[in-house]
Amino acid sequence: MKTRAEALALLNEYTNNPNLIKHALAVEAAMRWYAAYFKQSTPEVEKWGLTGLLHDFDYERFPTSEPPNGHPYAGNKILQELGYPEDIRQAIMSHATYSGVPRDTLMAKTLFAVDELTGMITAAALVRPDKQIATLEACSVKKRMKDKAFARSVNRDDIINGASELGIELQQHIDNVIQAMRPIAAELGL
Repeated sequence: MKTRAEALALLNEYTNNPNLIKHALAVEAAMRWYAAYFKQSTPEVEKWGLTGLLHDFDYERFPTSEPPNGHPYAGNKILQELGYPEDIRQAIMSHATYSGVPRDTLMAKTLFAVDELTGMITAAALVRPDKQIATLEACSVKKRMKDKAFARSVNRDDIINGASELGIELQQHIDNVIQAMRPIAAELGL
């Protein structure tokens, strides 16, 4: 099993944009939170965390969605060459709906469910007067989701479908991810 330090080094090797790094950290935190929520073993919590941390590591260098040279195809090949396990690579491939890879594990479903939501939560926190996630509530995020002009690049359908795939009510899912992100608020600039 690869270590978090190795995964973080790989992320930093391929990603220069600080916002993409913050996104990776947010998704990692949400994945770790949900792994514990779903009562995964300690090694699985680590695996889920690495999956979140690396899910977009190739995005900046390979922004196209065209196989085999785009995201996440290029990243999958790199991870395979580095010896990352199949279940991590499958979850990362399946978070991109256009890849056609099914989300048939709880880890894969969770990655899909938290990916876009972390972006919506970050955007909702940043427009608050205090710009802090500590005071952000799920109902505020849910309200922001209805405003199509707000955080336009965030796919609301993915957020809704992700919560549904996990079998968790949307507002509760939003609250869960807020709770997951709060402990790393300083790293996220929130």
